[in-house]
Amino acid sequence: MATRDLDATCRFYTEAMGFPLVKVEAAPTLEQTGWARHVFFDTGDGQLFAVWDLHDDTIPDFDPALSRGLGLPTWVNHIAFASASLDDLAGRRQRLLDHGHDVIEIDHGWCTSIYANDPNGTLVEFCCTTRAFTAADVDEAHRLVAATEPPLGDTPPFEIFEANPA
Repeated sequence: MATRDLDATCRFYTEAMGFPLVKVEAAPTLEQTGWARHVFFDTGDGQLFAVWDLHDDTIPDFDPALSRGLGLPTWVNHIAFASASLDDLAGRRQRLLDHGHDVIEIDHGWCTSIYANDPNGTLVEFCCTTRAFTAADVDEAHRLVAATEPPLGDTPPFEIFEANPA
């Protein structure tokens, strides 16, 4: 991922998402026509999330939002992180709200997810799996992947939580 605003991106991922900044590497770009910072955040369980801060005039202008930059709706390409429990998910929702970010919560039936946009326009998700997958789930998954026109389910219930203005 790339950012156009490193300060806002760092604030979002450290403060609103709760991911500590753990490492930054700065080096010339591969083409040696500028430089870049590679910024790493600890998402927990030894996993890292990385963002590029690019400073190279030969890189064309771009929209850093994963989906919008490709002409797709925001919800298509997004980044999902695990949430350990529904209580953990509620705490993460409140943390995002406390930092001024609106949140959408969706009960998918097998998991509950919360969604918010980062400062670059990329949708991020925390997801808590609420039941174990069964052999029937796996069979159904294979059937739906193979279907030319799969049967459509209903839109899952959702709730919008608006952040209180500071």
